[in-house]
Amino acid sequence: MTNHTIGTREEWLAARLELLEAEKALTRRSDELARQRQELPWVRIDKEYRFETDDGTASLADLFSGRSQLLVYHFMFGPEYTAGCPSCSAIADGFDASVVHLANHDVTLCAVSRAPLAKLQGYKQRMGWSFPWASSFDGDFNYDFHVAHTKEEWDAGAVDYNFRAMDFRPAAASGLDEFASSIVGTDWETFRREGPGVSAFALDNGVVYHTYSAYERGVDGLWGMQQWLDRAPLGRNETGFWWRRHDEYDSQS
Repeated sequence: MTNHTIGTREEWLAARLELLEAEKALTRRSDELARQRQELPWVRIDKEYRFETDDGTASLADLFSGRSQLLVYHFMFGPEYTAGCPSCSAIADGFDASVVHLANHDVTLCAVSRAPLAKLQGYKQRMGWSFPWASSFDGDFNYDFHVAHTKEEWDAGAVDYNFRAMDFRPAAASGLDEFASSIVGTDWETFRREGPGVSAFALDNGVVYHTYSAYERGVDGLWGMQQWLDRAPLGRNETGFWWRRHDEYDSQS
């Protein structure tokens, strides 16, 4: 039996109208935050980054594919991983549905990871994805945008992530090495020296500008299933790492 509040339709409607006002306020605040994102100063990028793509070697400007805006999802897939991060994979499950709409609104969506291109292509085929995915293997791109961290940062306990210094080193007997091994085939340090994020870029008169980046819960809005769960009766109802890659569930529907 449920122990949730049970009410009449009239009581539900009164509570729903009260909630509606809060939802409208949140929507207005979200619109204001979007405007503030767009008003951030642009930072010119003069460094030459190189990527490997399905179409060959590319520059950062090439990743725009002829459009003026580029959204990069920093997908956690390090060179040593045996598979992509399950959380990033769950987020990326929604990319293919958005790519065509964004492309027809002057925006290119592309994932970037440090794993070699062949490894990305194999995983992409396994997952059944078609969105653009570039390898930054052996380059500085992920480090410069603070989604990959050096051995020196790790050992110092001062990884630069989400605009502050953080210590990702596990406590003794934490079980995190076993967890990392079970999901990507590495130890915790190798796994967590990569991080998720999203970055936005503009191309204007041949010059690339960095306009925005977000990390941690800043990418939460891109995670489609979580937005659905926020509207489900029990919400996210999470007690641990319950999600899997979409081909790893016992039931596929």
